[in-house]
Amino acid sequence: MQVVDLHKFKVSCENCNLAELCLPRGLNKDELDELDKVVRQSRPLHKGDHLFRSGDPLSSLYTVRSGSVKLFTHSDDGDEQIIGFYLPGEIVGLDGIEDNEHSCTAVALETSSLCTFPYTQLTDVCKKVPALQDQMFRLMGREISYENKLLLTISKKSAEERIATFLSSLSVRFRQLGFSADEFKLSMSRQEIGNYLGLTIETVSRIFSRFQKKNYIIIDKKHIQILDRHSLETMCAGTTGDDNTGNSSNYS
Repeated sequence: MQVVDLHKFKVSCENCNLAELCLPRGLNKDELDELDKVVRQSRPLHKGDHLFRSGDPLSSLYTVRSGSVKLFTHSDDGDEQIIGFYLPGEIVGLDGIEDNEHSCTAVALETSSLCTFPYTQLTDVCKKVPALQDQMFRLMGREISYENKLLLTISKKSAEERIATFLSSLSVRFRQLGFSADEFKLSMSRQEIGNYLGLTIETVSRIFSRFQKKNYIIIDKKHIQILDRHSLETMCAGTTGDDNTGNSSNYS
């Protein structure tokens, strides 16, 4: 079975297998040609490199081509709060559209490459290509949907349900990329997973170990193999697990 390593996941713009996930979805050849005039391939980012920082003016939107990116903001007391992980085919930078400046910071989780869409030129193309404008609205709607699901996950679910939901969500996203839905590599640390889900790193590690003992998953460092999808999906649907003590306001 193939293990997903986003490091090695390369995408050719000439024959992009992310077309159903990214901006070009549903566009005809002439419309793609218009879009191709503004697309740039940015320099590769290494782990820890910033794509943009909170407060930076909005200059471009980005599509992850390979690797992965985390998006985070800071709480009032200065703690980092992760609000999203972005995989190939997913759009980064939509947080900057409302006020024309980024409200979040984007950092590469590993060596990553991205396509860059200069925003001013992109809006000009949208005027010429109504289908692209519709696609932009769809992407913004998807972003809002993800945020709403995250809020529901953190506020309503137990610690086990949060982890089950997180793993199931990654599984779906990897399947959309054409990779195995049952075996993949986590590019984010357990501390980052806990930060994202509102759990301590100790709770994340404990639940991973518990899932492994129950034969739901096999975990080897950052490699995950899902053995019992039904049990994970049952927890995602709201069947409370054993651990309800993982809530934490400590995101460090």
